[in-house]
Amino acid sequence: MSRIDELIAELCPDGVEFRALSEVFDTRNGYTPSKSNASNWTNGTIPWFRMEDIREHGRVLDDAIQRIPKCAVKGGRLFPANAIIVATSATIGEHALITVPFMSNQRFTAMWPKPGFSTRLDMKFVFYYCFVLDDWCLNNTTTSSFASVDMPGFKRFRFPIPPLEVQREIVRILDAFTELEAELEAELEARRRQYAHYRDSLLSFPEGGVQRVPMGEVGEFRRGSGIQKSDLRDSGVGAIHYGQIHTHYGSWATETLSYVSEDLAHRSRRACPGDLVIATTSEDDEAVGKAVAWMGDREVAVSGDAYVYRHSLNPKYVAYFFQTGDFQAQKRRYISGTKVRRVSGQHLAKIAIPVPPLDEQARIVAILDAFDALVIDLSVGLPAELAARRKQYEHYRDRLLTFKEAAA
Repeated sequence: MSRIDELIAELCPDGVEFRALSEVFDTRNGYTPSKSNASNWTNGTIPWFRMEDIREHGRVLDDAIQRIPKCAVKGGRLFPANAIIVATSATIGEHALITVPFMSNQRFTAMWPKPGFSTRLDMKFVFYYCFVLDDWCLNNTTTSSFASVDMPGFKRFRFPIPPLEVQREIVRILDAFTELEAELEAELEARRRQYAHYRDSLLSFPEGGVQRVPMGEVGEFRRGSGIQKSDLRDSGVGAIHYGQIHTHYGSWATETLSYVSEDLAHRSRRACPGDLVIATTSEDDEAVGKAVAWMGDREVAVSGDAYVYRHSLNPKYVAYFFQTGDFQAQKRRYISGTKVRRVSGQHLAKIAIPVPPLDEQARIVAILDAFDALVIDLSVGLPAELAARRKQYEHYRDRLLTFKEAAA
């Protein structure tokens, strides 16, 4: 019998108390101060969290990429330290524990214990149980212009309150897994930085050594069209949706994640083998322009908010160029939009790409393919070990966070 089993048998043999989330936690949505008022965004001292903070810095946070001044806080009311933010619209299925007083944007709902429960909950336990809440949110959404969580159901979500000794033992075990995963992630991130440095070096050439050409002169950008998420299916003609480029595809692909009907594919923009498919919209500037070289053996349909780039270069060479600091720096000049950021094919055509001979492009691709496999491919080396640890962690986390509910 494990220590957890012993504690449960001793302290709650008849089950664990569950309460509706709204009984246990105060909740409040974040917001974005008016960007038309410059004073809301100068001399900021209060961390203002967005999804980018979780993506870049993890799930336990004590500072934000952006800060706002006190004058930008409605009523001067901050969310308290040691509160949880849960993504309840747009990018659902994410959460973080914030250890300082803060604000967040409107994509998050902040939650913290009501006075009667503040001494009964270890907030790190709440943080871990919010992975269960994330799964519930992903399966209980409504859709209008973008996905959002069923908030009445969210407030009814049943939250367990095991004895503090049980909570703390669960936290101890999951923290140990998390620390090991963090060590592996740090090593992998170091390799990724090394890879990015080497990639940028390979794709940088001495001044005057290689001609730099606007991409519109060595290819043509054509906008995708005609495919929505609701059109995607498990069989038919291969299709690439722009959102999948952000979440699924690497530098190149030979198989698609999804398919569409033959009729829809015939009416849609298609990419041929060797074309680049580019996601041209995102909430994140860095993600705008993420590209995948289509290396399959037949045409695939391409959604709107993506461009197909047909060109005369090595496809993987172009895909790797899209990952460089050179490309990112040039692209930033052309990004437009406020909440949703985008770049057009007309502007992408102006970006200058170095064009060495095709045999040199192939040599560079061969080197970067080897690095790509080492650093990114989940079947090789450290990434495989990290993936295995994550699966093991998720298995134990799910077991540890499953409780028998006590009778009312």
